[in-house]
This record gives sequence, structure tokens and C-alpha cells, in this order.
Amino acid sequence: MKREELIQKWLDHALTPQELEAFKQLDDYEELTKMNNALQYFKAPEVDVEAAYNTVKTTAKNTSKPTSWFKPLLRIAAILVIGLGTYMYATLPTLTTFETVAANKKLVELPDTSAVTLNAVSSLSFDEDSWKEKREVTLDGEAYFKVEKGNTFSVLTDDGIVTVLGTQFNVKQRDNLFEVFCYEGAVQVSHNNTTLVLKPGERYLILNGKEFRNEKENLKEPSWIRNESSFKSLPLQEVIQEFERQYNVTVDAKNVDTSMIFTGSFTHTDMDMALQSITLPSQLKYQKKQNSIILKRD
Repeated sequence: MKREELIQKWLDHALTPQELEAFKQLDDYEELTKMNNALQYFKAPEVDVEAAYNTVKTTAKNTSKPTSWFKPLLRIAAILVIGLGTYMYATLPTLTTFETVAANKKLVELPDTSAVTLNAVSSLSFDEDSWKEKREVTLDGEAYFKVEKGNTFSVLTDDGIVTVLGTQFNVKQRDNLFEVFCYEGAVQVSHNNTTLVLKPGERYLILNGKEFRNEKENLKEPSWIRNESSFKSLPLQEVIQEFERQYNVTVDAKNVDTSMIFTGSFTHTDMDMALQSITLPSQLKYQKKQNSIILKRD
């Protein structure tokens, strides 16, 4: 895939695990990610383009020698734009970002010694300079948090905000799924107009826009920390996508019903065993083909 296509798919958050690996090999990968993080905080001023154009056009018509003043004005405008851009770039927060690829996990220590474990194909970013005033991270993917006590700690995702003071919890934000599970302490979850508090063993799940509150479970930590993905009454499609992230493969499931409900788990350390754990309860068969898996009806 061409460099331009990789960058465009990256900006659209549409890279497959394999394409993400290729994108990370680009010579200007670091510069691209830094620029993207910085631009998240930039908002251009609102300008009425048509009104501005009409003003310039009218002024130009009423001036007998437009070039006598217009060229110096352009130079001044250029200097102002460059100066403003330099100032805004210098004052933008410098984000620290951690990312994982397929079949990979990463332990991250935050400035206050809080610990975050990132699951495969996930990213976490925060502003270290303002950490003492505002403990805030942005998450894309899945992560398990062990937060030290202190002022408010917030996890920002595209689907909602998770707020705590000091606790242990897991946040998963993938496509049409947003899930928060509290293991210790208390967790406040804000989604659209809904705000609720989770106690240990409680889960909040949004799947395809629908909210679910499962019964309380006595769990000490998420299973993926122990190299095992567990699912409870979730569509097979969610299981397949997690399998792809953990084994860095592509699964062809066009000939099976991926909306069927799955309850079970699969290991991250043995692909054949994992495939059997998925296909046997679902009455499916699988076939390996290079770096892909084809699922078929039994």
C-alpha cells in the first residue's frame, strides 16, 4: 500500500493490524503522530469566507493602485500567520503517547506511579506537564488501570468518560462496544446524558448503542492480563475481532452468522486451542490459509 493511502487510513482510524505495522515503519511516523496529537488541541477561528472575499474585492475596486498597498499587506499578513502558528505550536501541550500493536501488551507507569496495562492494538496519551493539576488520559482501545489515590483521575474515550479517585478498573472502547468493569473502589461513568457509579464486581456495557447492566461478578482482574480473553453473552463478531488483535491474523467469517451469542474464552498462547475454544461451542469449522483463518459452518 502506498504511503499516502496508509496515512489517509490512519487519519480515518481504519488501519488493519497489518497496515498499522506498515504505517509504524514509515520514516516520518514519529513526526506524524506528534503533529496529530498537537492538532487535537487546535481549533481554527471561525471565518465568514464569502464576506471576507467580498470585502477584499470591494476594497480592490475602489483603489486606483491596488498593488501599491496590497503586496506589503500580504507580507504583513504572512508574518502574522507564521508568528501566530509558531506561538500556538509552542503553547500546545506535549502529549506522551504509548501504543500497542497486535499480539502485544504494554505496562505503562504514569507520573503519579499509577499503572496502566494496555491490551493489544490500543493507545494511551496524557500531558505530563499538567499532570499534577489534572490527572487525565485519553484511551483508544482497552486498558486495565491501577490508580493511586489523589485528585480526580479521568479516562477519556470516544464513547464516554470514566472518573475515579483511586481504584482498579478496566475500560474497553472498540468500534460499537464500550465497557467498564470496576474491580476495586468506585468508578463513575459518564455516557451521553447518563452518569452512574460502579462498585466492585459491577459492569457497564454499551453494545451497538444499547445499554446493559450485568449481574455482579467476583473477579480480581481482567482475564486478558493472564493471556486469556473471556466473553459473556456477546456477539461472535466481538470474539473474532479480539482474536484478530491477539494473534495478528485476519478472519474470514462471511459464511457464518457473526451475530450469534457467545459465552466462553480463548487463550492467547496457542492459536489452535484458541480456535477450538471459539468454533466448537459455535458449531463451526476453521481452515488456516497463510496469515488468515476461514470460518465455516460445521
